[in-house]
Formats: sequence, structure tokens, C-alpha cells
Amino acid sequence: MGQLKVRVQYLGYIKNMLRKREDEFELTEGASLSELLNKLAGVYGEAFRREVFEPGLKDVKTGFVVTVNGILTGQLHGVDTRLNEGDNVILMTLMSGG
Repeated sequence: MGQLKVRVQYLGYIKNMLRKREDEFELTEGASLSELLNKLAGVYGEAFRREVFEPGLKDVKTGFVVTVNGILTGQLHGVDTRLNEGDNVILMTLMSGG
């Protein structure tokens, strides 16, 4: 099986928490969003698992949203959404009223 590269951008609170704007990850062809989130949890550790995504759960934690190529994962297949070469994944906090 081949590899695919996806770009991950961090916006808002997540960007500040990780002190990063974006990453690029290599995953196995046919990987799902949950595999990417598990990888992120492994890389960024306890804070990421506590705040954003706990491996094994079926969604990101309340207050966070994920888009794949600009489409909310709620309109796709959630964490089971399949990723493809060159996909752009954005992790961000839901904006609260101002």
C-alpha cells in the first residue's frame, strides 16, 4: 500500500496550544481522519488528547471542528472520512458569539 500526504492547519486556540500553524503528515493510503487524529494525539500528547481528540472516540471534543478541503466533517463521514493525497485538513475552535 502506498502513502499519502495531507496538510493540517491549526486555527485559533489549537494554534496557540500547539504553537504551530501547520504540519504535513504521511499516512497509509486509504487512511481515515481518525487515523490522522490518533497520530496528532501521539505527537502532541496529553494536552491534545484532553482538549481536542481522545483516540477511540467517534468525534473531536465539543468546541472543536474539523474540515477536509473546506467541508465540515459533519457533512462528510465524521472521523471515518477517508483522506486522499493532498487533502487539506483544518482543526479549529468553534467561534463563540462576540
